[in-house]
Amino acid sequence: MAETGCVYLVGAGCGAADLITLRGLRLLQICEAVVYDDLIDPALLAQVPLSAERYCAGKRAGRHSMPQPEINELLVRLGQSGKQVVRLKGGDPFVFGRGGEEFLALREAGIRCQVVPGISSSIAVPGAAGIPVTHRRAARSFHVITGHTADGTDGLPEDLDTLARLNGTLVFLMGLGALETIAARLMAAGKPADTPAAVVSGGNAPHPATVRGTLADIAARTRAAGVQAPAVILVGQTAALELADPPAGPLAGQRVGLVGTDTFVDRLGEKLTAAGAEPRLCVAARTEALPVSLDWESLTDGTPRWLVLTSVNGVERLFALLRENRVDLRKLAGCRFAAIGPATAAALAAQGIQPDLCPATATGEELGRLLIASVPAGQPILLLRAENSTPLLHTMLREAGYPVEEHSLYRTVYQPLRPAQEGEALVFGSAAGVRAYAEAFGAPGAGVKCVCIGPVTAAELARHTAAPFATAPNISADGILACLETL
Repeated sequence: MAETGCVYLVGAGCGAADLITLRGLRLLQICEAVVYDDLIDPALLAQVPLSAERYCAGKRAGRHSMPQPEINELLVRLGQSGKQVVRLKGGDPFVFGRGGEEFLALREAGIRCQVVPGISSSIAVPGAAGIPVTHRRAARSFHVITGHTADGTDGLPEDLDTLARLNGTLVFLMGLGALETIAARLMAAGKPADTPAAVVSGGNAPHPATVRGTLADIAARTRAAGVQAPAVILVGQTAALELADPPAGPLAGQRVGLVGTDTFVDRLGEKLTAAGAEPRLCVAARTEALPVSLDWESLTDGTPRWLVLTSVNGVERLFALLRENRVDLRKLAGCRFAAIGPATAAALAAQGIQPDLCPATATGEELGRLLIASVPAGQPILLLRAENSTPLLHTMLREAGYPVEEHSLYRTVYQPLRPAQEGEALVFGSAAGVRAYAEAFGAPGAGVKCVCIGPVTAAELARHTAAPFATAPNISADGILACLETL
């Protein structure tokens, strides 16, 4: 029998991926299987090893992907197989997350289980909307209550009348469908009709909204605003507070879906956040190093040759290989370096190499033209780039009479996470990313505003949709940002 594994009940926090704890993130990065909820940030799944098994066990109001007993059975089976398993749950596992049931099922089966707490939606969602659940002059306690239970005649806790007499903040989870009943029960129990109340749909909810009012009118205001589950209901004096600055910047409040590599997403994501936008990863792209059969000693024999790099990932992989093969960089004096654009040139500069050539427009075609115009006839050219790169550059150089070697340093593996939602912008960082998105989700929806990083990517998107889209004025994160500001 296989050695029993361990199941980690990990709270993902509530909202962006970086709200997870460091321990939770590290467990994700080394797990062999992950069982995840519906409302986690899909970007967290991009941290899971590609070899790991993935199981969606999400639940939403009126829609269950997997009944709880089946989730328990799945966790037990995975644990018995000897795997290191992350049960990734929105918020905190033990705050109405049924983590207690899962823990007991695992313990009864003799499976090791550890809990990694997360930030509960009961405090995170109100907090992001500027509503503190406690305040020294307004509420010295808060009470987290389920708005949906199998007990009681109306689906609400039997002790709701007792809770109504408390002065602290009442926080209801999973209660949007019972909002009218909650308000009526609280007022019937003596809660003043003018008590401040709020309904907040936040975190990773598909339709964020914040509605404020009083017990008397909060249900009508929420219906009029079209608020959709999941939502947190707050009742008490703190519900009238607004202790958060509104999003600022030219893209304030705009959700932007991203398709690209970690390097692309990180660089653009920082700029989007600074501009007030909310970046969301739609398709992650990971690089996998490939074995390279390059004669490393030939690079140091003094023969003039050109090393052509077409991505930041290619630069990083090349210099990792140079280190692995113990190549003395001082002996590369005979080599010349060409970079496809500013980002690749900057990556080379970070390694101590200033590129000899870099075209004004970061495309393979422009790089090919510049090489043909600048490189003496007969000098060998090494293309060091990703597997399955577009053949245009290689073809241009070979037809111009240059001896060309192509070496695939890495491959890019695409992992679909979520389609862009209506009203979002969607940014594509490569033609391959467009293909990966289309294969997973089809053409972007009519309500999605698409932006391509450059003409090659734009040409690929045009093959998948007849809808209009924008192309960045220059191939850079700043170019994409400028394009988004005009949409």
